[in-house]
Amino acid sequence: MKNTLHYSAIISLIALIFLCIAWEGWLAPIRPGGSMLVAKALPLLLPLFGILRGKRYTYQWASMLILLYVAEGAVRAWSDSGLGAMLALIEVILSSIFYFSAIFYARLTGMPDSHPKTKQRV
Repeated sequence: MKNTLHYSAIISLIALIFLCIAWEGWLAPIRPGGSMLVAKALPLLLPLFGILRGKRYTYQWASMLILLYVAEGAVRAWSDSGLGAMLALIEVILSSIFYFSAIFYARLTGMPDSHPKTKQRV
């Protein structure tokens, strides 16, 4: 289960980075010819290497960072039309996949296997 969560977090994060660049670069930018909103992909690069290495702390703080992308995607899915709204919906889906993968991965990696009390459900 831990590997599945790890790989789904990696894939969704990398896909979200490419989506942000393509969306604001040429697919449906706010201004014709691209916009500086392509820079919204830069914060997603910060947790990338920690996520690739399976660092629990990175999963914890990246799960909070990704909520900004969930909110931005929800707002733009509601307010934009056409391709922009579809891309925003994809952003919400990818961000949600990353969020749930990250929080469950952090939870699973925080539980030591040797102590019997930690295996109980709270």
